[in-house]
Amino acid sequence: MATTTARTGTRNLILALACAAQFMVVMDVAIVNVALPSIQRDLGVSESTLQWVVITYGLLLGGFLLFGGRLADLLGRRRILLTGLIIFSGASLLAGVSQSIGILIAARGLQGFGAALVTPAALSILAVTFTEGQERNRALGIYGAVGGTSATVGVIASGLLTDGPGWRWIFFINVPVGIVLVALATVFLVVDRADRTAGHFDLAGATTVTGGLLLLVYGLNRAADYGWGAPATLALFGAAAVLLASFVRVEARSRHPLVPPAALRNRTLVAANLSAFFVFAAFFSFIFLGSLLMQQVLGYSATKTGVSWLATSVTAFIASAVTGAQLVGRFGVRRLLVTGLSLLAIGVLWLARVPADADYVTDLLPALVLAGIAIGLCAPSAQIGALSGVTDAATGFAAGLVETMREVGGAAGVAAVSTVLVSQVGLSGFHAAFVVICIAGALGAITATVAFERRSRPTDEPAIGPGPPPGGGTLIPLPVPVEDRRGPA
Repeated sequence: MATTTARTGTRNLILALACAAQFMVVMDVAIVNVALPSIQRDLGVSESTLQWVVITYGLLLGGFLLFGGRLADLLGRRRILLTGLIIFSGASLLAGVSQSIGILIAARGLQGFGAALVTPAALSILAVTFTEGQERNRALGIYGAVGGTSATVGVIASGLLTDGPGWRWIFFINVPVGIVLVALATVFLVVDRADRTAGHFDLAGATTVTGGLLLLVYGLNRAADYGWGAPATLALFGAAAVLLASFVRVEARSRHPLVPPAALRNRTLVAANLSAFFVFAAFFSFIFLGSLLMQQVLGYSATKTGVSWLATSVTAFIASAVTGAQLVGRFGVRRLLVTGLSLLAIGVLWLARVPADADYVTDLLPALVLAGIAIGLCAPSAQIGALSGVTDAATGFAAGLVETMREVGGAAGVAAVSTVLVSQVGLSGFHAAFVVICIAGALGAITATVAFERRSRPTDEPAIGPGPPPGGGTLIPLPVPVEDRRGPA
């Protein structure tokens, strides 16, 4: 039964609120990139230090998503959403007024932490507001469609704001939006009390898994710089492995584990999260590499690059909405993920033969459209699968888990293609990197084929968490200055 309802409005208003919150969070992953040269000139910082403006946001976002999701279960989804929005908005104001790179980086870290509270809380609010099945699928389709367009809008907005009122406005713009969202959430979301049935907060589990994820994401972000076999990289991955192994041990002994015991018995949830890793590893690295190709090889401006991605964004928006409203109920999560990942692999392979004088319509557009259709099929399907059979008391955990797979997958994919790109010279490096993305998409399709049960509808899984079953889940772009390490392509 839905536990979060509108006081005086409708569930569609709650959907709009959740979509707007997610839009702001995802947009801020990409909105900084175009403004980096201006920030560097104004604050007088080195290239290596400047990268932390991007890395810190993604690091805190990816590391604390699972933590934020579980807090939403235990302390209340509305409370955690409001807390995240307030932190995010306040940090945005601090970033806008910052006069030193240290303050700006710290503010970006606070933004990432606030975003890690907002995203799982918003997604879990949708899960308990809309009845599982066609109604929830439709809502998640729209939610995924909005999230899928956010990064492109961020690139375009960054160019316009940086060239207009200045780079500080890429942060200031969040403040009035955040205030409006806080006001709407206060008025239209009922107070969901702390769930006494969900158990006590597992501090040891939260500490080990968050620390492990932070080190893992940081290691993935820095692997291209240090090298995958470098002592620094191995040390980061080793420390992450120790903490994550400690987390497994803590969970096995905890009376109130952070991960609900039924989670690993829910085959659809596990399969959806494994698939989500490959989906976003392939898609985010595709955006990263495609943007570099447009600017370094084809000579596109930052604004033209952003506009070029509209083909993907518009297609993804339409496909996501149709997927949630109609396709999941008809074909099921497994088939849509297999189809979407296959289409993404084909689209990426198309760019593996792109010439240096590529024509946008004939050489780029087909791949961009296929990628839009692919992510439009995959993103809502992964979220729907990850929330299937989950009780209200565990929706925050499920939402945080699938969003964590999104961020970790994105970081891994971008790190992998960056490594390939810097190991070769010129256009051949891009071709080889696109082949790597194609392989990731193919592996994802195989994973989805094997991991899911062969049936059309993602239902009848054991419920996760205590209580009755419901009635009826930043892209972390790796800011690698490729041109600085090997010269322009």
